[in-house]
This record gives sequence, structure tokens and C-alpha cells, in this order.
Amino acid sequence: MNLNQRASGVLLHITSLPGPHGMGDFGPDAYRFVDWLQSAGQSIWQLLPTTPIGPGDSPYQGVSAFAGSQWMVALEPLVAKGWLAAPAVPDFDARHVDYGRVTPWREQQLRAAAAGFFERATDADRQAFAAWCLAQQSWLDDYTLFMAIRSPLNGQPWWTWEDGLKRRDPKALATARKQYAGEIAFWQFVQWQFDEQIGALKAYANARGVHIMGDLPIFVAHDSADCWSRPDLYYLDDDFQTTVVAGVPPDDLGPLGQRWGNPLYRWDRMAAENYAWWTARVKRALSQADVFRIDHFRGFAGYYEIPGDSPDAKRGEWKTGPGMALFEAIKAALGELPIVAEDLGFITDDVHELRDGCGFPGMKILQFAFGAEGDHEFLPHMWPRAAVAYTGTHDNDTVRGWWNQASPRERAFVGSYLACGEHDIHWAMIRACANSVANMAVYPLQDVLGFDSAHRMNVPGVLGGNWGWRFQWDWVGSEPARVLGLITAASGRGPFELLKLPC
Repeated sequence: MNLNQRASGVLLHITSLPGPHGMGDFGPDAYRFVDWLQSAGQSIWQLLPTTPIGPGDSPYQGVSAFAGSQWMVALEPLVAKGWLAAPAVPDFDARHVDYGRVTPWREQQLRAAAAGFFERATDADRQAFAAWCLAQQSWLDDYTLFMAIRSPLNGQPWWTWEDGLKRRDPKALATARKQYAGEIAFWQFVQWQFDEQIGALKAYANARGVHIMGDLPIFVAHDSADCWSRPDLYYLDDDFQTTVVAGVPPDDLGPLGQRWGNPLYRWDRMAAENYAWWTARVKRALSQADVFRIDHFRGFAGYYEIPGDSPDAKRGEWKTGPGMALFEAIKAALGELPIVAEDLGFITDDVHELRDGCGFPGMKILQFAFGAEGDHEFLPHMWPRAAVAYTGTHDNDTVRGWWNQASPRERAFVGSYLACGEHDIHWAMIRACANSVANMAVYPLQDVLGFDSAHRMNVPGVLGGNWGWRFQWDWVGSEPARVLGLITAASGRGPFELLKLPC
């Protein structure tokens, strides 16, 4: 995807799609959404991370940086293959993902499908599966063994496992591979199907002029296959506990700062290997998306290091990141990198220099623009071309929710700047992003539909109730696609024919 061409799209996570099986997945509704995007003149579908979810159902704390979320694997293709009988579906909530109910049921269906595959698969399917496992061996072997060991332990963290396994003694690992051979095969099957399905969806989208935009968190979780398989690449003590962790310092919005708890990379050791782990990770991401956003890009220039025993982020210090050397190594191995840099928050000159030196566009959030004066960097007349303009992201309130909570001064400012009011604030913000000079513009589906705070995806720092939003097709109708298509065509981001101007 050429990041220097004018384009626009919609932010919607896979789990937010409609569908009969409790949460969105790569099933028929994903293809229908691609068709909807095409009808609205959109050429980007931005996702959140598609890696396995972690604590709090967050896609940003998964157990692997390489694996795909098993919950996104659609059941319909498994039924079509004859590996799974059409399941009796419980009465799941159509508007919200109840992970506590949905995930055990979906795992049951995946296990039945895996059993069906190993019993009844054709020779061609078996050969395809074996070839895929061989091609993905570099990450798949450790991930599937990690999942096989932790499954009967009810997800017990890897540093609490018996000594031989947590310390990766070769004999202990060889014994575990034999002991858990069936469980390993199950997780291999699930990941194979994830890759097959996301690849088919991407091909369908690309054939219709829609590019998939992924999302890559900068850090990995402590309790992850990545950390277990290469503990030497992280700051861990002899008992594999984190000596320092990631986060951000206190600011006006948070007097304690944010202690994320992710282990920090040993960049010196990664550099000694020419950043091979990161190159492999980016290669994997680009096999599933046309372009991807790197979350917390500023951490590559400088990152905030918090002592592992600190309960908050007040005690911490800034450390120098790998900088340009990392991206030069990745580029040398993979070629040009279609990356968007998430450059929000506390940003210093070195972050701008790294972003611009790499040639990556940054992000501009329109909701942030109206709290100051007319020279604020997030006002559209201040944006550069090398940027992705957003009305808001998954971490923001919806535009209508933002309006409802905005101060009188902010409402007066945005009303004057965009010539809008409560009834059309969402279209006004979308139009402002579309008409700006920013090469790319992306709008959460909630904003396209004009929804309020009840439809918000995530509230940072709040545990519970996040990541579960789903939409329904009867909420959409024909008008949003028509209006979005008109805005897109008039702003030079989509087919001009969508304007349907009289001759």
C-alpha cells in the first residue's frame, strides 16, 4: 500500500462484527463488511491487534506476538469442510461479547473441529497443514508447546512451572512434546486455520480495493510464549521476574502515571542478533496486513523504565531506545516498511526525528484539537501530509460522546471551526479529516454511525467492560455508506463517481 496516496477507511475490530457465534470472526459478516466498505468508497479497514487476548480481554496483552487469536477463527468454514457438525448455538448477546461465556464454547467447537480434521481430512488438506507447520516452525513450535503446557495448568504463569520446563531444559522439553503431542497438534490446527482465514479475507478485500491495516503493540506480555522462549531478551532476574517494566510517567491526567507491567527489551542483546526477533515479527505482521500501526512508537526513541517492585509509575526514568538502527535492520531484510507510527502522548524531538527519518506517517486525533487555541498541532490546518487523521481511536470516546462531555469552550470552538452542532458533529469531524491534507484518514465505525458513549470500545485505565462492543447490521442502513461515499469522493480519497453529479 502506498502511504503517500490519499485514502480513507474505517476502524473496526474483528470481534466487533456481527455473527451468530458470540463474537465477530473471519466468517461471512467480515466479507459483508468488506463489501460495505467498498460501497462507501473506503480503501482501508483498520483492525486492532489480532494476536490472542490477555488479561481484561485486551488485545494488547496477548500470550504471543506471533500467534493469531483463536477466537477469531470462524466456524462456518470448518463446518463446510466436514470437520465440524453445525453447532447448537447458545443465546449469546448480539451487541456485546461476553468473553466468559463465549470463549469456552468456541474452544469446545474448535476442539471438535480439530478432532474432525485429524480423523477425516483429505490427503491434500493434511499436506497443506504439514507444509504450513514447517513454514511457521520458528515461532509455532514454542507457542504450541507453551499453550499445551499451560492448558492443563489453568493458565498458570510459566515462571511457576516445574523447574525443567520454566528453565527450558532440553530433556524436559522433549518429554513435554511427547506427553502433550495431542494438545500441540490442536493448537497447530487452530493457528493454521487462523492463517488460512485471515489470508482469504485479506485476498477478498484486496481484490475489492480495500487494504487491511493491522496493529502491532510495541511490548509483549510477561506471561507469554515470547518471554518464555527467549527470556534472555528481557530484563528478568534469576527467577524470571521483571526487574524493570514499561509504562509512562505521571502527567496532568494521572498523578501516578501508568505502570503497564510489560517486561522491557534488552536492546543490546537484540542488536547483537541484528534485531532478528523484530524482523521476524514484522515479517509475520506483513503476511497478514498491507500496512500496520506500531503502538507506542515513541518507545523506540526513548522509553520509560519503572523498577519492577514499584506499585506505580512515579519512580522511573527515561532510557534510550534502539532508534534508527532497528528499522534499518528490518528494512534491509524486508524492504520498504508500510508502517504508521502511533506518536501520541509525551512526544519529544527525538521521536519526531526517528519517525521522519524512517519516513513513517504519524497520527492526528481531531478530538484533541479544541482544548487550546488556533495554533494547536491537532487542528487540521496544522497537519502535514505525512499523517493519518482520526476523529478518534479505540481509546477515545466516540465523537458524539466527546461532544456530550466537552466543555462550553470546546463546543464553541469546534462549532465555529467546523460550522456544526450536536446534530451533525460526527459528520463534521469526518468531513474535516477527509478534506485535510493528511494522506490517510480513518474513522471508527461508531463515529460513522453517530453513536454516543454507550458504544465506546475502551476506556484506558478501567478494568472490565472494555473490548466487547459489537454492531448490528440493522443499525447501519444505507445512509451512512452513502454520505461517507460522498465525503470520500469529494475529498479525492475515493471514486469520484460516488458523487453522482448531474451531467
